[in-house]
Amino acid sequence: MSLAVVRSRAPAAGRAPEVTVEVHLANGLPSFSIVGLPDLEVRESRERVRAALQNCGFDFPVRRITVNLAPADLPKESGRFDLPIALGILAASGQIPESSLGEREFAGELSLTGALRPMRGAFAMACGTARRHGSEQVWSGTRERGHDGDAQPDEPPGDHAPELYLPLESAYEAALVPGVDVYGAADLPSLCGHLAGSSDGRLEPLAVPKIDRSAMAVAPDMADVIGQPGARRALEVAAAGGHHMLMVGPPGAGKSMLAARLPSLLPPMSDEEALTSAALLSASVLGFSPAQWRQRPFRAPHHSTSAAALVGGRNPPQPGEITLAHLGVLFLDELPEFDRHVLETLREPLEAGRITISRAALQADFPAACQLVAAMNPCPCGWRGDPAGRCRCTPEIAARYLRKLSGPLLDRIDIQIELPALTATELSSRATAQGEPSATVARRVAAARKRQQARQGKMNRELSGREVDEVCRPDASGELLLREASERFGWSARAYYRVLKVARSIADLAGDEAPNAAHVAEAIQYRRVFGTP
Repeated sequence: MSLAVVRSRAPAAGRAPEVTVEVHLANGLPSFSIVGLPDLEVRESRERVRAALQNCGFDFPVRRITVNLAPADLPKESGRFDLPIALGILAASGQIPESSLGEREFAGELSLTGALRPMRGAFAMACGTARRHGSEQVWSGTRERGHDGDAQPDEPPGDHAPELYLPLESAYEAALVPGVDVYGAADLPSLCGHLAGSSDGRLEPLAVPKIDRSAMAVAPDMADVIGQPGARRALEVAAAGGHHMLMVGPPGAGKSMLAARLPSLLPPMSDEEALTSAALLSASVLGFSPAQWRQRPFRAPHHSTSAAALVGGRNPPQPGEITLAHLGVLFLDELPEFDRHVLETLREPLEAGRITISRAALQADFPAACQLVAAMNPCPCGWRGDPAGRCRCTPEIAARYLRKLSGPLLDRIDIQIELPALTATELSSRATAQGEPSATVARRVAAARKRQQARQGKMNRELSGREVDEVCRPDASGELLLREASERFGWSARAYYRVLKVARSIADLAGDEAPNAAHVAEAIQYRRVFGTP
């Protein structure tokens, strides 16, 4: 047999498209060529594969070797194609049975000794394998819950399930995906022995890994926050409706502390959400570990972040922070310190929940349904409005600082609140001034989200204009109050509808059927930081 075909997958922002590795051995001068739009890492696999085969005791064919990575128009990167290329050479030269490859999929980087190194994107690969074989349970959430809260398979892996072979260290995260038999191999000889049907050293499908909850970082709790009852309430409203939020206050007021506690208020991720989030993180540079399973992402990029890093870029397009925060929280501290051009790139994805990155020969569409939480000081020194008179910024300097944020961007932030500085009395009464813990607030948020799902099947933030008219319309007194506030503050149509959405979330927290004047009045207070004449 001089031709072998091996199935694999490419890393592509959680999608993991299928790649067919075709290996052909021909007579002629010895050579080793890889075609199919490989990058430098893939081209370097020639030397890794050659050394690994020789050091593992296999014969390296002294023939003309051509490796084609199809489809040819899909860019190929990383060393994950080492293993399928090596298996293709062994099958094409008759050292392992070509029939053993079949519909199985393989990926992994080889060391020169033949050991398999861990790689990123294993979880995304498993999701792609399950989708290819029609395993609907990957997205339908059919796995049952164990007593410890982790997802368990409906039934033990069977012969009907597709098979995916990965490096042992990477296989554990992929085993979380239902509907796929994931095999982990430590090195090339053990995998080849398994494929050849050797009686000793047969590999077994990995079981769903048990998540060690004790190894996870303890989520920050709202009970740690001193004072700031208004900000705590606003954070609860933001969590209830999924609203974007901006906090303005002096240094030390607790802005970053509150933002870090928002994930603890959000409902647990559904099976579909957990799979989607894990697949995106798996294909990123940071990767995904089983300890992150079912945890909502919290991304906090530095204000020196570029536009490509924040919303995505490069060629081929790669996801940015807003995509890695999908279904979680994106926290931007010191908001005016970000480059204005960088902030303006957020406008469309914050509205649509998706972002499309276009390049000359390729276009990629990434999910970006995250919840934005931003924080900033009221002026460059941070003490504007302080009763002690510590601010030395002139009105012109303060106004120039605030003008770094454009009106269209602020229009898309539903809740904008001011945080006062903490007094010495509040700081000294820390032991007796504890507020509600996150668990108590999270129960109210979960009840409000449940009402939204039953009523409209989505969060209040995601309502369209027509849906806002149907489910967010307040009573007569509330509508009159809203109209007067809109005229006084000169709100845009977008701001008007966003106040209605916030009022709807406040009503959901209260368990009311429709927003009333009190709900509208509270929602209006959350837009007065930049809206007061």
